[in-house]
Parts: sequence; structure tokens; C-alpha cells
Amino acid sequence: MAARKSLLDRAREVLRQYRPTEIPATGAMIAAAVAVMLHDGDEGLEALFIHRAVRAGDTWSGQIAFPGGRREPRDADLLETAIRETHEEVGVDLTSAERLGVLDDLYPRTPLLPPVVVRPFVFALTSRPPLVLSSEVQDAFWVSFRSLAAPEVRGEITVDHPGIPPRTLPAYTLGEHTIWGMSERILTPLISLVS
Repeated sequence: MAARKSLLDRAREVLRQYRPTEIPATGAMIAAAVAVMLHDGDEGLEALFIHRAVRAGDTWSGQIAFPGGRREPRDADLLETAIRETHEEVGVDLTSAERLGVLDDLYPRTPLLPPVVVRPFVFALTSRPPLVLSSEVQDAFWVSFRSLAAPEVRGEITVDHPGIPPRTLPAYTLGEHTIWGMSERILTPLISLVS
């Protein structure tokens, strides 16, 4: 009987063949990248999330996210952006980490948010690295895909932005943390791909 593949092995296999949809950041669009870090933990495949610190002027202040940010002129490409931002935000050096692939580019669906195109890069880590959080990050935590599959975790959140009607969006709620918006839109297709 063949050994069952781990979800991380499945992610390697699927993402190697996956052809992501790319959206060019043209004109006023801001190019950005995030790092989706995966690790085979005690409860199976898990991903690292950050809880962004509450900061004036930060559009995504206080939200649950993947490490990442805007491309800077010194970045050779968006992969370098994801690596640099991850090191700045959580102290993890991804330069020699296994890169599994790239997910579809996406942009905010709320017209009041900045015109940004985000490219998610997926990395495999051999262990949970020590984290050194920057002032931009309130907390960082690992979430197992198994816990995300629990029916009580998957639900909706109502978002009320000034100037537009309230909207109900898909979300994952894990205790005090709610993963929604662009983070949910990255996570849900990834779970579908590797499950």
C-alpha cells in the first residue's frame, strides 16, 4: 500500500503545474506581493498569518493577513518584494526557502481601497522559524488547514466602510481572529487546490 501524500507534497505537485492569472499593474495601479508560508506541522499543513498592528493611515490596519507589501523601486521583481517584506515584517529570510509557486493576482473589490494588484508567492518551510515582529505587526500565528475545514470556522463577516453600503463577505473565524477580504481570497483557492 502506497504512503499517503501530505498536503505539502500535494501543494508542491499542484503549484508546479499551476498557471496563475496575472494582472499587470499599469498606470496608477500599485504592485504588491505577499508570502504564503506553508509548513507540515503536528496537525498537518499550516500557514503563517500576521495580525497587522493598528496604525493611522494603514488601509489594512488591524486585519489578519499574509506578510507582504508594496513593491519598492529597489526590488528587482515581485518575488524580491515578497521576500523583503516578509523579512521586514516577521524576520523570516525566504531567500533560500523552497518556492512552490504563485497564485492568481488579485486586487481589492472595495472602491475606497488603494488601486493595488497583489501577487501571492507560496513557500514551503522545513520548520517553524523564529519570528521577529516589526512595529507593523501586532502578532503572528500558524493556522492548520485542518482547523480551517471545521464547519464552524467557515462563515461570513459584514463589512461596513464609510461611503458604501455594508457588504457580507466570506470569512474564516478562529477565536479572536477573522480571515477575510484579500487574505480569504488567497486562502480559499489554495485550500481547494491542495485538498
